[in-house]
Amino acid sequence: MEARRNKGHKEERNEEGKIKLQPPCLCVSVRGYFGNSMIQTLFSLKNIMKIFPGASGEASSSTVLDDISFNIDEGQCLMIAGSNGSGKTLLMRIVAGLLEPSGGEVFFRGQPLFAAEKRQRRETEKSLRREVGLVFQDADAQIVGETVAEDIAFGPENLGLSSAEIQTNVDRALIAMGLADKRDSSPRRLSGGEKRRLAIAGVLAMGCGTVIMDEPFANLDWPGVVQTLSIIRDLKKSGKTLIILTHELEKAAALADRLIILHRGRLRDDGPPARVLDSIDPAWGVRDPRRNYTAIEDCSWLET
Repeated sequence: MEARRNKGHKEERNEEGKIKLQPPCLCVSVRGYFGNSMIQTLFSLKNIMKIFPGASGEASSSTVLDDISFNIDEGQCLMIAGSNGSGKTLLMRIVAGLLEPSGGEVFFRGQPLFAAEKRQRRETEKSLRREVGLVFQDADAQIVGETVAEDIAFGPENLGLSSAEIQTNVDRALIAMGLADKRDSSPRRLSGGEKRRLAIAGVLAMGCGTVIMDEPFANLDWPGVVQTLSIIRDLKKSGKTLIILTHELEKAAALADRLIILHRGRLRDDGPPARVLDSIDPAWGVRDPRRNYTAIEDCSWLET
């Protein structure tokens, strides 16, 4: 009797010439495993270096970013932690296209961000501006409008959107960030938390799918921190790509899908937050936030 050849099985013959069936290859596509959308690499950093020349009269230069390589996937909530001076902000200025590295390459959706060919570089930068928004540590530095609505409209206007699109995007951003009742208010009169929400609203009104936040909890009181955390949580749920730079892991580590540690311009660890924290080196200047306080005497970052 002839063996039935099942579809998808690999056919082999043994030494006697008889057919031997092997099970099919168990290959699962990314699309099939994660649903209808493919996971795509948004940014790819290859051996990034940043070197600043020495001051006048000094022969030595300063390497502030040293051989940094990693990818950022679409839809990921990536947290980059490090002490002050570790290179977090500098690295993200490079990722955002605001600063060119001294060496290495940055790719955005597979295209070189700092291409030598001017036309290609302009096209990649244009795509980046439409898709990636940066929220600076100093929220006041991003205020440009006389009213909250005008401030949110600034980004979409610079992208060349139509008046109708701008109005729609501004209205949606105001509602999403809980600022609808502040529409005609002066941005300068907002609280610290509201100014942070205003900066994020401007990014959302531009239609950006990726939000980079530099020290989002800086200078915020407890209510402001809670407001910002709520926004990060909601943006993550909506599928936005989030890149959060912070040294305050105790406030937001639970929201991260991935944690990178920078120390003195070098990437020290990269992976799931729990695993990275399990192996953290105190010399890196980042404190493991996973500790419980049971008495007032424990409420100190000083080691007793």
